[in-house]
Amino acid sequence: MSRGLGDVYKRQLIILLLRRWVPESPRWLVTHGRTQEGDVIVAEIERHAHVTPHPPNQAKTRLRARTHTPLSEVFDTLFRVHRRRALVGLALMSAQAFFYNAIFFTYALVLTDFYGVKADRVGLYILPFALGNFLGPVLLGPLFDTVGRKPMISATYIVSGILLAVTGWMFQQEMLSATGQTIAWMVVFFFASAAASSAYLTVGETFPLEVRALAIAVFYAIGTGVGGALGPLLFGILVDTGSRTSVLWGYLLGAVLMIVAGGIQAVFGVASEGRPLEEVATPLSAAPQ
Repeated sequence: MSRGLGDVYKRQLIILLLRRWVPESPRWLVTHGRTQEGDVIVAEIERHAHVTPHPPNQAKTRLRARTHTPLSEVFDTLFRVHRRRALVGLALMSAQAFFYNAIFFTYALVLTDFYGVKADRVGLYILPFALGNFLGPVLLGPLFDTVGRKPMISATYIVSGILLAVTGWMFQQEMLSATGQTIAWMVVFFFASAAASSAYLTVGETFPLEVRALAIAVFYAIGTGVGGALGPLLFGILVDTGSRTSVLWGYLLGAVLMIVAGGIQAVFGVASEGRPLEEVATPLSAAPQ
């Protein structure tokens, strides 16, 4: 227990040290009346990125300085003004939390209980599984900007769901060895890891800049509570039955959630690629033109 807390404190210390080299958001500085500091940071970014400052024909937004955003305005913005976007965010977050946590945290149980893998060798199967998780966002990530947010997010969710259903059926039919199961999960999570990452991207981009961070926190908390907590509990119970058919039903539930979330994104999602955040969602501190 003390070792776990020690690791947490170490990570927090590292984050605090790294924070000294991360510039503050210019948008946050402007909305809090610290315009000059924001100008300095933008100029430094433009100098390092070798971009032309102030591109022509770019729409400008006037912002009013404010000390804070009341929580009443935050939740009104999230769940009334942008309720469709909230539906998308909640669907994506909840589905990926159930999918990811349920399968990842019961992966070792499946290997030991159904494939007879010794506990001290489970790590060998986790490594390629982790590789698939890493390669997905790295290789598919650029397509979210070139192909577009809506088609890529919906596609990665739907493909992940379909692949999970197929893998679950093959598992139930005893068509896979432990190695085959691992390869199947690598393919599934190649797409699922990109899908899960896009959930945070969606929530961070599609709401006004004043509530972006809080929106991620709110939807993450709800999504984790709905999918992240129930998923491992449900799958743990299903695995304990010793029935491959019972586990298959759990996989099919996860597949349906991912496919439905992908459908919601396809219908109600926002095409935010290549657009300024102020254009995607009008800031709450925007002054009348």
